[in-house]
Amino acid sequence: MELRELLQNITPPDEAAREQAHRRWAACAKPLGSLGLLETALEDIAALTGDAQAPLLPRAVLVLCADNGVVAQGVTQTDSSVTAAVTRNLAAGRTSVCRMAQAAQCAVVPVDMGVRDFAPQPGVLARRIGNGTGDITQGPAMTRAQAEQAVLAGAELVRTQKEKGVRLLATGEMGIGNTTTASAVASVLLGRAPVEMTGRGAGLSDEGLRRKVAAIERAVALSRPDADDPLDVLAKVGGFDIAGMCGVFLGGAACRVPVLADGFISAVAALCAVRLCPAAAKAVLASHVSAEPAGMLLLDALRKKPLITAGMRLGEGTGAVAAMPLLDMARAVYMDCYTFEEGGIEAYTPQGGEG
Repeated sequence: MELRELLQNITPPDEAAREQAHRRWAACAKPLGSLGLLETALEDIAALTGDAQAPLLPRAVLVLCADNGVVAQGVTQTDSSVTAAVTRNLAAGRTSVCRMAQAAQCAVVPVDMGVRDFAPQPGVLARRIGNGTGDITQGPAMTRAQAEQAVLAGAELVRTQKEKGVRLLATGEMGIGNTTTASAVASVLLGRAPVEMTGRGAGLSDEGLRRKVAAIERAVALSRPDADDPLDVLAKVGGFDIAGMCGVFLGGAACRVPVLADGFISAVAALCAVRLCPAAAKAVLASHVSAEPAGMLLLDALRKKPLITAGMRLGEGTGAVAAMPLLDMARAVYMDCYTFEEGGIEAYTPQGGEG
């Protein structure tokens, strides 16, 4: 499949299914809209899938792993070897997202999109685009063809998961240096200075943060990515993980599988997807707002509201997985709460007014 064909397969949401879900909520014996974003999340899932039952099981978190050449510029605390180490531990079920996913009845699917010098590993899907990206301060991260390949690989992951029966996905990532590439992409897409979009990632010092901002400034000035062409931005200053997650959101929209975006890096990928195809927004659910400086700016650009505000910034898909039990509880009410009629209670009616 080519990217053009993928984008053409994305259709508008099913508003009849959304309305059916809305009516179901209205029949629950509780104040109208009183579960807030949890209600609209299930309505969004119904509209995406065309199924007012809004099933949430089985589910998986796709953790896309890749290395970034910009690490050579001293923008991280650790070197690229950590990416491979964490990828192996993801496969072994040892990492933070693995422990959280077990509690949330969620499978963890590690994917090698381009971990440096990474040998095939049981439990890790091999979807390598390259052996890590280029150093964006010296030239483009990847070719345009590689960017498209990564996007299509992400979309194909969704198709495969749907064929296995998965009804809910989450995005995760692992890649030393990927807050630098994500900040670079966000800076270009949002038209803001790198210093506004760049945080400390896994805990940089003041000097490390200055190097990180300077690296992004050099990369953008050198490659001059076109903000109106998301694929160009991904190719010039992005990463294989971000491009792959962009494809996951596009694939979710095409295959009608809801995708919980994790934090900052996932939101950057989601914005790339929506800029490529505005209708892809129907598949994006915002799990939480990242503590990174651009976290809320990205959600605002996506017109999404986070289910969780907890100052999280771990990555791996942890924030997205954390939102799953909230959706489970909402669906328990949605499916099984008694109705006003069953409870012998006069139904609430909309009263209008503000706030």
